[in-house]
Amino acid sequence: MRGVFVDANETLAVIMERLEKPGDPKVRIHRNPDIKPEQYPDILDGAEIAIVDHTALPTDVAKKCAGLKHVVFLGTGARSYMNPEELAELGISVHLIKGYGDTAVAESAIALMWASARVIAMMDREMRGGNWLREDGMQLTGKTLGLIGFGGIAAEVARIASGSGMKVIAWNRSPKSCPGVEFTDLDTVLARSDVVSLHLLLNDETRGMITREKILAMKRGVILINTARAAIVDEAAMIDALKSGHIRHAGLDVFNIEPLPGDHPLTKLPNVTLSAHSAFRTPEASENLIEAAWEHCRRIVSS
Repeated sequence: MRGVFVDANETLAVIMERLEKPGDPKVRIHRNPDIKPEQYPDILDGAEIAIVDHTALPTDVAKKCAGLKHVVFLGTGARSYMNPEELAELGISVHLIKGYGDTAVAESAIALMWASARVIAMMDREMRGGNWLREDGMQLTGKTLGLIGFGGIAAEVARIASGSGMKVIAWNRSPKSCPGVEFTDLDTVLARSDVVSLHLLLNDETRGMITREKILAMKRGVILINTARAAIVDEAAMIDALKSGHIRHAGLDVFNIEPLPGDHPLTKLPNVTLSAHSAFRTPEASENLIEAAWEHCRRIVSS
């Protein structure tokens, strides 16, 4: 059984090569992170396993990939790039990798929260333009952080935020418990939080979940952090709330269109701090990610 890492950047390619063990299944590394979906059939060339970092795999393209039986997606958000149910109907299993970057993403969420609270990016932009902008920030010690969704990443965010003197409350679809975290209903989290941070997988239940009404149910002057998936939030409603000041500031790592176009409305708003879907990008997380990908490949071949 053969595999192909279809869209490897050089960093992940090097790690993939280094972590290969004797007896591992044969995996060819295609060193080009910028492939187009229609290139899948040629790149796979009949291989049974596709290791995919970020390239969309439409179902109609998958139908043309002769021999493809498994997709190892490097992350948890495969639904943003493919339809696992439709692929399953074709006999293609989608394998996810969870937990590899919990600490990395949590630290990024915290960084976006602090940068948003102290408008660091805004002051940086203005000072580079010759303007000595001095802006009042929000002091976060003693403030309430509300976490929507509570998996491994949110647990790490709670740990760091609690240690910095914030009160942490959370809502999760299934019952959870965590020392120092008060779990409550979603309406309470929205109403009480000075900062709201999203930590949900994208699926049919969560798509568009943060509606205009839910945004208006948040405190006026709230900070919104999203390192999960952009489609969880009604983008137009969020932009309106940013313009009106209902949302004081947004720290965003995920977008409906990626890469984010330079003329996108979010790039025109001063009270938004943007990062390029990079919350998970640390050497430690990349190491965990590729080791887990190899483990998937080993398990697939031995099953």
